[in-house]
Amino acid sequence: MRFSRAFSLVELMIVVAIIGILAAIAIPNFTRMQLKSKRAEIPGNVDAIKTAEFAYAAAYDTYLNAVDAPDTTPGKTPRAWATNTAFTRLSWEPDGNVRGSYAVAGVTDDDFNVHGYCDVDGDGTEARYRATSSTNTTLDAGHEDNY
Repeated sequence: MRFSRAFSLVELMIVVAIIGILAAIAIPNFTRMQLKSKRAEIPGNVDAIKTAEFAYAAAYDTYLNAVDAPDTTPGKTPRAWATNTAFTRLSWEPDGNVRGSYAVAGVTDDDFNVHGYCDVDGDGTEARYRATSSTNTTLDAGHEDNY
C-alpha cells in the first residue's frame, strides 16, 4: 500500500460543505450588524441635540423648535446636512452626511421633544428615537432588536 499525500474528493467536499454552512450563518449576522451600526448614528445625534437645547435655554431662557433636517425622507444613502436651519441657531450640526432626519417639536417653557428617525435598510420601516428634557433617548418604533 502506498501512502498518498493528497486529499480525497470526499474530504474536500466535507470542507466545502462546512464552509458553506458557516457562511450561511455569518452573512445574515454581518448584514444585521452593519445596519445596527448605521442606525447607531440616530440616538447619538438625538442626545447631542438635547444637550444643545439645554445650552440654548441657558443662554436665551427658552427652547427652540427645529423642523425636519435635512429633510423628511430618510433612506439608505447618507445625505448632506442642511445649512441655515434652526439647528444652526442651536449651534449643532453633525460631522458630515447623515442617514437620519431630526426635529425638535412640542416646545413649551419647560419641555421639548427631540425626534430622530431613519430607514437605513430601505424596508419602509423607520426606526424612530425620541428624547425630552427629562428623559433619555428611547426607541419609539421600529427595529426593536437593535437597541
